[in-house]
Amino acid sequence: MPHLSHRSIANAPIAAQAAETSAAKANSFHPGRRAALFGAVAAVGGLILPARAATSLRVAYIPILAMAQLFVIVGEGWAAEAGLDLQLTRFSSGPAMVQALPSGGYDIAYIGIGPAMVARSSGVDLTVVASNGMGQSSLIGIGAFAEGFNNARTPAEAFAAFHQQQGRPVRIATLPKGSVPDTVLQYYLTQVAKVPPETVQVLGVGEDRVQQMLLSGAADAASVLEPILTIVMERVPSARILIGGGKMFPDQPGAVLAVSDATIRAHRAAVESLVALHVRATKLIVNDPARAAKTTGLLLGQGLVPEATLAKAFAAQTIPLDANPHKIIEATKRLAEFQISLGTLARAVPVAQLFDTSFFDALPVTQR
Repeated sequence: MPHLSHRSIANAPIAAQAAETSAAKANSFHPGRRAALFGAVAAVGGLILPARAATSLRVAYIPILAMAQLFVIVGEGWAAEAGLDLQLTRFSSGPAMVQALPSGGYDIAYIGIGPAMVARSSGVDLTVVASNGMGQSSLIGIGAFAEGFNNARTPAEAFAAFHQQQGRPVRIATLPKGSVPDTVLQYYLTQVAKVPPETVQVLGVGEDRVQQMLLSGAADAASVLEPILTIVMERVPSARILIGGGKMFPDQPGAVLAVSDATIRAHRAAVESLVALHVRATKLIVNDPARAAKTTGLLLGQGLVPEATLAKAFAAQTIPLDANPHKIIEATKRLAEFQISLGTLARAVPVAQLFDTSFFDALPVTQR
């Protein structure tokens, strides 16, 4: 099997990497194995002939709706039909995934564009072949902060007023430093809203913890993605979307489908099939959110998120889906520049190295 080639990632804590990788293996899921076993033989004219072996691809992913195309591909059974055995491993965040990628244990990564750039700049040969969508991270608020935000003349005024009234900064939960939700939040606070730094406290945690903090009131707001946005708005009466993703970071790039260079060389046809399925899944989600919710339910939240909630999240304007990688290239350059200023990205990755649009471009226009 091909491996993700790599050099060492600077400042990556070995203990954290080992713990995350161990947890990831415990969360592994092999949807194509059963199909492969049943397809191992075929009866033709009374003879038992071996079936064509499926191409096995090890897929790292984060259980958020920004990765919806993967859930549809697996849930609809399309991967097995296309001769792909997708072996899934779940991670709590993009930065956690970045720490595991140098092990060479994954061929495919459904990952945020920010962590993908960090991985590539650190020597992991990871190439983006399709986009998942844009503007996926939004700012949601609850309680007194949400109420004050809507009444303030400017966002900066809302933060300052909360700080003065509550005697503490606004607590904003998001994913760890280097993730797209965190980077977009930092951009909004410093470049767009120009919020006084003493009025805000950013808490970088895993996606499950973000949801828990909002539901318990441990955080006043969060920069996060679906389905957490919809889940919190369903359960917390005061919750509301304060700033949409497009306003936090113009043309905000989000999650992507990335492939190891070794996998592209060894299994180009399989990658072509996966990109075609990714585009097909994007169209299904946009056109039939109820069906998409049904097929993704078991993989997203391990069946704990109601289908109605997923359908509502799919239909929300907070997750505009688009598989076209060309649409996020320019915004990715701007995101990279800002990540460098934050210190989460050591150097800019040339777009020619980070993106390979040939798989998407090869699709018939009618299929894009």
